Amino acid sequence: MGMSVTISAAAEQDAEQIFRLQYLCFQSEAALYGNYRIDPLVQTLESVREEVVRDCVFVARLGDEIVGSVHGRITEDGAAAIGKLCVHPRLQGHGIGARLLKAAEAALAGERGARTFRLHAGHRSESNLRLYSKVGYQRVGTSRGADGVPMIVLEKKAETYATTA
Repeated sequence: MGMSVTISAAAEQDAEQIFRLQYLCFQSEAALYGNYRIDPLVQTLESVREEVVRDCVFVARLGDEIVGSVHGRITEDGAAAIGKLCVHPRLQGHGIGARLLKAAEAALAGERGARTFRLHAGHRSESNLRLYSKVGYQRVGTSRGADGVPMIVLEKKAETYATTA
């Protein structure tokens, strides 16, 4: 390949590539649960575009191709909700997901003041749960997704991203 993967904030014009990548990446999650109505698969291009403009969205690029993305936003309780982490199947296992998480965490803690990062992972999503544990997330509870999938709630304190004045 010869090119390296770069991480950057997403721009509105990236929405279509993010939309297509999510659809590709979340097929395996849908198959794992026998549920093809999970949010990343039923989301519209317009709603992805709105998220890119409104939220904290980062992408991984290999040349001009977006090969990974992650979304984050501050919730009402001041925590940073991180979700829709995805990496193109051909590039999984190379640390891109961890790099995307780190970029989103740094932006959400630094620019937006989050003190806690929170994410949800499907209870059968072993590789995702392994990644989240490896980068410091701990299980704090369970929930049920809007699509009915049982989820594990994970959190990580943001103290490692303390800003300096």
